[in-house]
Amino acid sequence: MKSIIVPVDFSNQSEKALKVAASLAKEQNAELFVLHMLELSPAIMGESGYISQEQVVHLIKLGEKRFSDFLDKPYLKDITVTPVIKHYKVFSEVAEVAEKHKADLIVMGSNGADGLQEIFIGSNTERVVRTSDVPVLVIKGNEADNFNPKNFVFASDFEHESVPALKKAIEMAKLLESKLHLVYINTPGDDFMSTNDAYSKISKFLNKANVGMEVEIFNDYTVEKGVINYSKKIGADLIGIPTHGRRGLSHFFMGSIGEDIANHSEAPVITFKI
Repeated sequence: MKSIIVPVDFSNQSEKALKVAASLAKEQNAELFVLHMLELSPAIMGESGYISQEQVVHLIKLGEKRFSDFLDKPYLKDITVTPVIKHYKVFSEVAEVAEKHKADLIVMGSNGADGLQEIFIGSNTERVVRTSDVPVLVIKGNEADNFNPKNFVFASDFEHESVPALKKAIEMAKLLESKLHLVYINTPGDDFMSTNDAYSKISKFLNKANVGMEVEIFNDYTVEKGVINYSKKIGADLIGIPTHGRRGLSHFFMGSIGEDIANHSEAPVITFKI
């Protein structure tokens, strides 16, 4: 990796993401771009909806001072850290910053305001994923002090459109020195496939991707349960899922499966745009 983007909002979760990004930056000798988006709260606006230019400048300086203090961390020493400040909270700008600096990865904490219950649904993280062409790593729990994923699960429906996501997952696994486990979740109902049919579909997919890897077929009642239960079974430290960025995570496979996996998984999640 050459560059990593970390959006921060001063919450505990964003600091956990910053710690993970710092550890990756050290390992990869990458530059860290720490992005903060200032926001003028409606609560500070006068009755007229107008505040003076002097007040705006003062608020921006306060925000910049807080940002500077936030970055004064011992774990950021010996890392090239470039602070980036945007004066408006426009989440598509995260993708623009990533493109400008040719970022290999965006690292984010779950929504600091709402906690872990609904980190993707309508959250800042989900908005970034929706607009990002680069992988987004979502840090959720206490892995900040010891992020070293050894077992990395990539779950897919093995449709041809997911080939680019698989290739990105393979590259990421190599960078992280993780063992990549590919899994297809077989569920009852209209999507159920016989073992022979499933392996035939998977074989065609791998041939198209020009990838020689084993894929495990795991049976469960739902895709979400299957991904999480399979991940627990092998002791996964990281779960990867493909996403349709233009439509958000709710269109991973079908329904809200992507959101459910991200919300209920105990392991961090990394998304790869199709």
